[in-house]
Amino acid sequence: MNDQRTLKDKTLLITGASRGIGLAIALRAARDGARIVLLAKTTEPNPKLPGTLYSAAEQIEAVGGQALPVPTDIRDENAVAAAVAQGVQRFGGIDILVNNASAISLTPTDATPMKRFDLMFGVNVRGTYCCTQACLPELIKSAKAGRNPHVLNMSPPLSMKPHWFANHVAYTMAKYGMSECTLGHAAEFKRHGIAVNSLWPRTAIATAALQMIPGIDINRTRKPEILSDAAHLILTSDAKATTGNFFIDDALLAEHGITDLDRYAVVPGTQDLIPDFFVD
Repeated sequence: MNDQRTLKDKTLLITGASRGIGLAIALRAARDGARIVLLAKTTEPNPKLPGTLYSAAEQIEAVGGQALPVPTDIRDENAVAAAVAQGVQRFGGIDILVNNASAISLTPTDATPMKRFDLMFGVNVRGTYCCTQACLPELIKSAKAGRNPHVLNMSPPLSMKPHWFANHVAYTMAKYGMSECTLGHAAEFKRHGIAVNSLWPRTAIATAALQMIPGIDINRTRKPEILSDAAHLILTSDAKATTGNFFIDDALLAEHGITDLDRYAVVPGTQDLIPDFFVD
């Protein structure tokens, strides 16, 4: 990759940015001096899920970034269009879109109500497509201005192996729908000079949402910062040369000479980390 090293003065729009991986990516960019348009639904504190859109904005500004929190349900195309318009009005454009928002239900078919099915497809697939479509005119402007535009989808490498579907068909289809956006949009937008890539973790990542899944030992996971550092490498790469990839966090870091990953472990020294889904 042609590493441009910094996201200073770039404008990122990040979905699901109130906590977890989305917030970690935002904070990494903010430390460069980036401007962040934050989209999420959480505006009031939730005792089960710490962090709101506004607390995230405060953290971003505390480390040197500029933040514009915009309460948004990304299933609503009018709300997404309005959020993009607010970002453009405040910061002058959009250079990078990170489609991080996602809904999860690790349930078999007979235990997946259609309401939950619709939520996963509405957020993961429709939301990713909608946000990409809404940002596209600004990303094209960014490319014409030589500002190295990127779309990064937090979704896994595509696989047709049945074991990734067998236990949670709906969730797998919804996550792969995001990855199909990567595959298709990378090819479609190549002529504009807009990069579209996916990033996915090798291991389970310690987030508040993960802690709500029964039976997960958080001590056997990695911190969200492994994904934010990997995302930073992608988003500072040459958009014309780095597109259509399905990156795995630790493999990408290794390509850049970062092989000591113990600092990312929730409990340093842990060897039996929980593997994430979709990585053989």
